Amino acid sequence: MAASTHTVTNQAPPLVGYDVFAADRALVEAVERHLDPQLLDEARDELTTLGRTTGSAQVQEWGVLANENPPKLRTHDRYGNRIDEVEFHPSWHRLLGKGVSAGLTAAWSRPGGHLRRAAGFIVWTQAEAGHGCPLSMTHAAVPALRTDPALAAEWEPRLTSSVYDQGLRPAAQKAGVLFGMGMTEKQGGSDVRANTTEARPLAEDGTYALTGHKWFCSAPMSDGFLVLAQAPGGLTCFLVPRVLEDGTRNVFRIQRLKDKLGNKSNASSEVEFDGTWGRRVGDEGRGVRTIIEMVSATRLDCVLGAASLMRQAVAQAVHHSAHREAFGGKLIDKPLMRNVLADLALESEAATTLAMRLAAAYDDGGEEERAFLRLAVPAAKYWVTKRCTPLAVEALECLGGNGYVEESGMPRLLRESPLNSIWEGAGNVQALDLLRALQREPQALNAFLREVGLARGADHRLDGAIKNLLAELADLDGIEARARRLVERIALVLQGSLLVRYAPPEVADAFCASRLGGDWGSAFGTLPHSLDLATVVERARPVS
Repeated sequence: MAASTHTVTNQAPPLVGYDVFAADRALVEAVERHLDPQLLDEARDELTTLGRTTGSAQVQEWGVLANENPPKLRTHDRYGNRIDEVEFHPSWHRLLGKGVSAGLTAAWSRPGGHLRRAAGFIVWTQAEAGHGCPLSMTHAAVPALRTDPALAAEWEPRLTSSVYDQGLRPAAQKAGVLFGMGMTEKQGGSDVRANTTEARPLAEDGTYALTGHKWFCSAPMSDGFLVLAQAPGGLTCFLVPRVLEDGTRNVFRIQRLKDKLGNKSNASSEVEFDGTWGRRVGDEGRGVRTIIEMVSATRLDCVLGAASLMRQAVAQAVHHSAHREAFGGKLIDKPLMRNVLADLALESEAATTLAMRLAAAYDDGGEEERAFLRLAVPAAKYWVTKRCTPLAVEALECLGGNGYVEESGMPRLLRESPLNSIWEGAGNVQALDLLRALQREPQALNAFLREVGLARGADHRLDGAIKNLLAELADLDGIEARARRLVERIALVLQGSLLVRYAPPEVADAFCASRLGGDWGSAFGTLPHSLDLATVVERARPVS
């Protein structure tokens, strides 16, 4: 018999064995709201199956093992031959394989594909975020390749396949492929026009030999990469396969894997090109324009990734508080803890609602929606990803000392939380990109104003925020120095308008009172006490 001192009481049980999709009411409602009703039953079945798989003990263990056993670089084989391969734990392959089979690289090939994929991405990456990188890169490569119909015809069926076919072989011999991307270099960073990698034309039309160094190359175990290099006509986009058609390895020398703060399961690398064979994608000198569609898609995935992490952090905090007792009752029933949880839940729901609205716009594909995305994507990328880290910190604190311990999973969420703000252009890049859209594409602002105008008159605080935003937009003096302030306001007005239209009144009221009305402090847990916070918290509780 165990000693009485070892009897465990007042500990929350693991959050396991539940449907991650069905437990997320904001996500379920977004799917029902935006998806064609004829596709809804099929999508619900797919997402419910994926949600139950994500919440299973087995998949949660895969996530732990993938992070405890990070990838290893094997530059040479036993005989001294250069191989440049990355070795992953089996759990990584299981996670990635399931993500591919669940359609997370197949948005472009089925009706309602972007919305269904976005929901699946939010659900599945709650199990483990690192393998979301190759899923994202593979998905996002499609629009860039479509600038060359011949390349798209050859590669798109492989990219959108539901088969995870691991191992380096000629792409034509594989049932499915993964893609990575290499844009930045050590001397330029986000200023990709400062790239020095050279592309020398070869005899065969459209082919080049690339020589240079990429400071960040994502998913180096992939079958192909979109990279930028300087051709005779200027900065140009190229497709670089890992294995050539004759079965020989392309020159792709992985110098090292990055030792990162988080995202430990995923390989990020530096690579050297030395006469590396590449196929031009798009025209010479138009590399940024060619690859920008890929960048736009991956920026949306940064929003989805942040929304996923925020949801999991909130779910863990609410679950813990619903079981933990202190000072004579459940934590979740204590007014101050309820305020904290409600505040976190608001942030998470606003992120999910906005992310799914963007995914629906991708499915629509019309001119109005494309204009809306031009402003909404950088605004959402800027704001949602920046809110992720403070939310993760506060959610961790809800678990007290337990949250600071690795076994809780909260430290992994915290280490992951800054990543989506940095990837695909950090905050200043997004703010400046939005300014360019305002200055060069007036239709983008018009589309945004029409979108938020759909909620005008429903809440006086939202109406006031829209009025103040218009005043801010009318004053262009010193606009670059205050770009972050402007982008923040655009994102908050957009989130508020969506919640007013779609969320329960308790959620919309609390969001508008705090984020738009100014009745809020400088930390989470400072909502007006008069709000219906219990309803907001209960809505976020992960019970399905």
